[in-house]
Amino acid sequence: MRLRRSRLASLALACASLSSAALAQGGGNAPSGGPAPGVELNFSTDSDHTDVVKLLGRALWTFQDRDHYQGVAVERAWFSPSGNKTRRETRVYIDLADNLGDKWQWRARVGTNGDTILGAASLRSKDWSKEVFLEREIVETKQGLDRGIYYTFGGASFDVPLGVRDTLNVMGGVQEFTGKNVRLHWRGTAVHVLAPELGLSAQLRARYFHSTRPGEFDYYSPRDFVSLVPVLQMRRFDNRGWMYLAAVGYGIQKATGSHRQSAQLVDLRMESPARSNRLQAFAQLQYSNNSLNEGGGGYRYLSGRLGLTLRLK
Repeated sequence: MRLRRSRLASLALACASLSSAALAQGGGNAPSGGPAPGVELNFSTDSDHTDVVKLLGRALWTFQDRDHYQGVAVERAWFSPSGNKTRRETRVYIDLADNLGDKWQWRARVGTNGDTILGAASLRSKDWSKEVFLEREIVETKQGLDRGIYYTFGGASFDVPLGVRDTLNVMGGVQEFTGKNVRLHWRGTAVHVLAPELGLSAQLRARYFHSTRPGEFDYYSPRDFVSLVPVLQMRRFDNRGWMYLAAVGYGIQKATGSHRQSAQLVDLRMESPARSNRLQAFAQLQYSNNSLNEGGGGYRYLSGRLGLTLRLK
């Protein structure tokens, strides 16, 4: 197990190192930036009384826009699993983003909680049609927090154009947990644009995963899980470039050992203009009846995030 953790940690560290190397080469075409403080708040709660709050402060010595910056971040996290006593944790990250050549962009927020490497990194094409990602985080259940159970999730996604108004996005990934469980993921989203002038689209979101060691610890891990959710989404931009998104979905989900159940989701977002070289702001609120903690039946999961970064000069 120690060897496996070491391999995963080394992979995350290598990703951060490659990102730092790219920073030394890229960014030549971006406008000059300045220092920028920032703050981010992430929270979640569910019907099993598991509450998580993460408050992060950013100190960027260079902020050019939301895709070009360099700095550090410190995060304080509070975990209250299933109504039990609150666990507290402090994380420190390096926080970077830049270009990689003319067609790619990358970002990395990689650091440690004093026990292992945590964070996320991604490399995507500038047109958002392809992405490779890697993330590592603690499992936010009682056993996960008390026994130090982590997961490392890596994968890739790409778009397949099907017509002027139709696109298929496909994602495949592997999620390795502390212990022996490895989860294989596949997700697909078929999108048909109903009204381009309104930013209105109809989507069909399919999700499947297979766990090689189901029920190993106390996180939600059936052997097989599948969901199929029709979604109606509207994304609009105002005349200043602010983005507003609302999506609502209702479908079905089925896990090994359980009956077919409803699958529900609501997603509300807003983001500051992508072209802004002074401000990065976002807000998001999501509801579903499935998470890493539990899923299906009368389960409910609510999460949200807020962020503000402002360049000083």
